[in-house]
Order: sequence, then C-alpha cells, then structure tokens
Amino acid sequence: MKTKDMILIAMFAALSAVGAFIKIPMPFCPITLQILFTTLAGVLLGGRNGALSVGIYVLLGLFGLPVFTGGGGISYILHPTFGFLIGLTIGAYVTGKICHSGEPTMKRLLVGSLAGLVPTFLIGTVYDIAITFLYLKSDAAIFTVAFQCLLPLTWDVFICVFTAFVGTRLIPVLAK
Repeated sequence: MKTKDMILIAMFAALSAVGAFIKIPMPFCPITLQILFTTLAGVLLGGRNGALSVGIYVLLGLFGLPVFTGGGGISYILHPTFGFLIGLTIGAYVTGKICHSGEPTMKRLLVGSLAGLVPTFLIGTVYDIAITFLYLKSDAAIFTVAFQCLLPLTWDVFICVFTAFVGTRLIPVLAK
C-alpha cells in the first residue's frame, strides 16, 4: 500500500469521527454527517480503501475511543445505531466498487453513492429495530422507530449528489 493511500484512509477515518459529532438529535436515530464522509471515502478511495477507512473508524470506537455519536467501547455493539456503522462500512465498499468500475462520470458516481445507501439503511434500520425491541424492550411502535431511522434518507440523497459532484472533480486530482 502506498503512503498516499494510508494517509487518505487515516484522513477519512478521522473525518468519519468528526461527522459523528455534527448531528441533529432524534429520539431513536440521530441525523449525522457521517454518511457524507463515508460515501466520499468510497467515491474517492475505492471499495477496499473506502471500507478500510470506515472499518478503522469503527474499530477505534470499539476499542474505547469516544468517536461514535453516543461514545465508544465494545458495549456500543448493543447500541441501536451500531448497525448503521456496519452498514456504512459495507456502503463505502459498494460505493467504491461501483464508482471505480469505469470512467468516473457524474452518473456512475451518483449511482455508486446511492447504491451505498442501500446496505447502510437496510442493515442500520433492521439492527436498530432489533436492539430497540429485543434488547432495550422499548414500548414504542415499530413504525415510529423505522420512520426515525429512515428519516435522514431524503437528506442523504442530496449528500450523494454532492459526493458525486465532488468526486468528478477530485478523482482526477488524486490519480496524479
């Protein structure tokens, strides 16, 4: 692995941590800017390196650094939003694989970015619902929890458009 790749992976791991603290609090699932940095990692670094940057971020949090929205530590696995962290890692991989499968056109980068939302929200929402009801024994309506989890999706589509636009400008620069 090249030094440039290691620096970019570390940078996006750090940006993912920063994105966790730029948030709009919600009862079951806060809206954060993590999706911006994890999608951008996939767009700019490719599938493997994008997922690696997000994976490093997740591991740092599990090792106890308070980089997640609600803190850190191994017990965060039992936090309802931990599924989104798993989904973000897979989403960065999917995004990167699609974005780097050909010429980095706006269309390809947008499709890749949007495709990365699918595992993020699918895994995140299912995990959130499971932990909320099976572990936390919440009496909230399942529709309410699912709605709160999917609420950021509209905002995240705009983020995907932004990352695709930025990617068309930065991929050629990073290739040099």
